[in-house]
Amino acid sequence: MSQFFVKILVILLLGPHYLYAQMAYKVQDHFTKTETYITMRDGVKLFTAIYTPKQATATRPYPILLQRTCYGIAPYGNDSYPNSLGPSMTMMQEGYIMVYQDVRGRYKSEGQFTNMTPVMVHKNNTDVDESTDTFDTIDWLVKHVPNNTGNVGMWGTSYPGFYAAAGLLSNHPALKASSPQAPVSDFFFDDFHHNGAFLESYFLLFPWFGVPKKDTTTFAWYDSSPVNTAKVLRDGYQIYLDQGPLTFADTYYKGNVFWQETVNHPNYDDYWRKRALLRHVQPNLKTAVMTVGGWFDAEDLSGPLNLYKTIEKKSPGTYNTLVMGPFGHGGWAYETGHTLHSNLYFGDSLASFYMNEIEAKFFRHFLKGVGNSTGLPEAYMFDTGLKKWNQFDQWPAARIHKQKLYLNAAGTLDRQPPKKIESVSYPSNPMKPVPYTEDLTSTMNFTPYNYMSEDQRFAGRRPDVLIFQTGVLSQDVTLGGEIKAYLNVASTGTDADFFVKLIDVYPMDEPNHAYMPNKNVTLSNYWQMVRSEMMPARFRNSFEKPQPLRAGQKTAVHFQLQDVLHTFKKGHRIMIQVQSTAFPLFARNPQTFVRNPYKAKFSDYVKATQTVFNDSFIEVDLLEGAITENAQPSVWNFEDYRPRVIGMAPFENGAQSVSTSTSVIILHFSQKMDTRYYSFGKGPLGLESMARVKRLRGFSEDGKSFSFELEVKPNQRCQLLIGSSFRNENGDRLKPYLIDFKTKE
Repeated sequence: MSQFFVKILVILLLGPHYLYAQMAYKVQDHFTKTETYITMRDGVKLFTAIYTPKQATATRPYPILLQRTCYGIAPYGNDSYPNSLGPSMTMMQEGYIMVYQDVRGRYKSEGQFTNMTPVMVHKNNTDVDESTDTFDTIDWLVKHVPNNTGNVGMWGTSYPGFYAAAGLLSNHPALKASSPQAPVSDFFFDDFHHNGAFLESYFLLFPWFGVPKKDTTTFAWYDSSPVNTAKVLRDGYQIYLDQGPLTFADTYYKGNVFWQETVNHPNYDDYWRKRALLRHVQPNLKTAVMTVGGWFDAEDLSGPLNLYKTIEKKSPGTYNTLVMGPFGHGGWAYETGHTLHSNLYFGDSLASFYMNEIEAKFFRHFLKGVGNSTGLPEAYMFDTGLKKWNQFDQWPAARIHKQKLYLNAAGTLDRQPPKKIESVSYPSNPMKPVPYTEDLTSTMNFTPYNYMSEDQRFAGRRPDVLIFQTGVLSQDVTLGGEIKAYLNVASTGTDADFFVKLIDVYPMDEPNHAYMPNKNVTLSNYWQMVRSEMMPARFRNSFEKPQPLRAGQKTAVHFQLQDVLHTFKKGHRIMIQVQSTAFPLFARNPQTFVRNPYKAKFSDYVKATQTVFNDSFIEVDLLEGAITENAQPSVWNFEDYRPRVIGMAPFENGAQSVSTSTSVIILHFSQKMDTRYYSFGKGPLGLESMARVKRLRGFSEDGKSFSFELEVKPNQRCQLLIGSSFRNENGDRLKPYLIDFKTKE
């Protein structure tokens, strides 16, 4: 992989120094850099860079803030400094001894790299894992780094978040605070898999994780990406579809350690369980923990939510707080001004609020002793519907009400169970899978991103996607907590996947916001994905021991979606979509049960009909409001929203004696128009009577009028159709308007 792509991937996966470049503040003016090797208990040496504030003295010591990473700690060299240090500019300027370390087997560190290093239960000097490496590193730092206070904190995002979480198990008394951010917690349920379903969209990442290095290095040593995304058409849907079954990967990854491990462990066996960090969280953790995540994190959403819940359950006395914001992967760690995800706008400077008012306070209190408390709640959660921060004293909130929403065969969501069992079916063709996004340019990215809040109209209008929805809500309804799908299904195949989506349907009169990234998208009737999850039916009873479906037999498939905090506003609808493919986000299920889906043949991929019974339901945590049975149906008339021509000058339409000297026509519209679009056409009398447009003068400054020049002849019936290519700023097309007049003799 080229150094360019290495840098891009480091930014995407949040390496240590690329996110907060502030050129006015030069790190070398304020910090002194020292590079060293720290020897672990088994003799392996880990490369470490230490940045000490120049103001540090014996009488003015600083706490240590440590990040351990597999992504490299460039720039290397005692005289080479990054553009920034630490989690934020605020914390860098407040002063901490910032320490970065290459983990085992990565870049300049010795040893063998292992993905999601298995936790060793009984340790001696040869039994090492990330907790022992963290312990040995912290122990060395507090004893050898001059002018430190003896207090250490850790943080990291994504894979470095895993190392921060694993560091909790070190139990080193100097580790006072840790903030795992978007931490990887279990590769069978995060990142590369969801409920064991393989994310084919991660295919390009395997060189990064699956090629061992031969010696210490400061450069990328792994193989190039199998697809040069700079030179090929960026239609990942077609590229992956053309590749066929997953066996194609051996063409590229026959020697890739991680790919071969993935292929050889299709079920949740000891290989994955040993790497499942949450299974090893200990009681009585002494380190204060602040776990951070993004509601739209397409990589690591399970990790932060379940790490918080696991610590709450296993170590209830630990200071343990959760922060969830309206961000994609790592979006809380850098400021963009206007906080957007996909097409949606959530407010301004939200990352700065997190960094300054939440993160800095947490570390300031536990590492510097500022204040009697952090002043933070148990859970700082952003409502992605109301678009505001909320505070909770526990998560999920204590006051929730469990609400079942039944999937009525007529396409509604009902609060009451059905009186009569009925069903609805849809076709599923793995050779023509449902795309997970309509943004084809994003399907060849290293990892998915925007789909987590994307408009779902493109999917819901396909015959292989089922839709169930409420009526128009008569009041705000807040879902805050967990979501579980209880599907009762049947299939003509012997295996199937079920992809369930929770969607917020906007009203027809929803205006576009001022920062729309795609001017061709309208928020009118927008179907916002709020949450989604894939579940292979093969794992319905056990992730360890998959079972086939019996063709045609009604079968229960139950699974959990990740948490939400989202208010469906009055006038909106709640929608559920059910489908069996979301490609190439997830690899296609062949729909024929095979022991190892990674080794499925072309002949295993078959069409199937999937049936969903009306005693299926989605259970949500209802926090505020009520989903009423008598919610009014959606009553709207497209004509009510369309812009119209409300007048023209200098003569009235239909005039019978228009002077041929009148050439400039001005149209006035009922709404502000999108000035990029216009069209003209012939009227009912055909081309012979079509008035010729001689010159366009264009739209007025306010977008509410449009002028053009006509060329007309005496004693002529003239017609000109003002077409529906004219549209308002929301994309609603103009009601066609026929100009019809006659000129003087």
